[in-house]
Amino acid sequence: MSEVYFYHLVRQPLEAVLPRLLALSLDRGWRALVKAASPERLAALDDHLWSFSEESFLPHGTTEEPDPGEQPVLLTLRDDNPNRAQALFLTDGAAMPDDVSGFERVALLLDGRDPDAVAAARATWRAAAGAGHAVSYWRQDDEGRWRKQA
Repeated sequence: MSEVYFYHLVRQPLEAVLPRLLALSLDRGWRALVKAASPERLAALDDHLWSFSEESFLPHGTTEEPDPGEQPVLLTLRDDNPNRAQALFLTDGAAMPDDVSGFERVALLLDGRDPDAVAAARATWRAAAGAGHAVSYWRQDDEGRWRKQA
């Protein structure tokens, strides 16, 4: 079974949080798959990961580019796992695939200011827990560190 982490974004937007979480995954030696909810959002995340910092960038590609299986971080709209990622990041309401058994960890990043996103995350929590996955809920403290809440 996979670990399913729910990251409740209130203090920082996805654009601030996702690069750090991806870098931590790469530091663990994991590949990452980022699932977006729309082609427009995928394109925006692709641009952002190249330019989020002047000191660094995250090597990545999309499933629309040549050799997606070679990318350490792959952005997609699909449920398959062409880069054999150990970590799956679900953004902007992207649905969790029916089968996540190939992933060590699934991270659902939800906008805590959006009641629809929170309601959808609760439904995903129930489904993931019901399927036997280890689920946990993370929220940032006043210093910006992630603290496990449940």
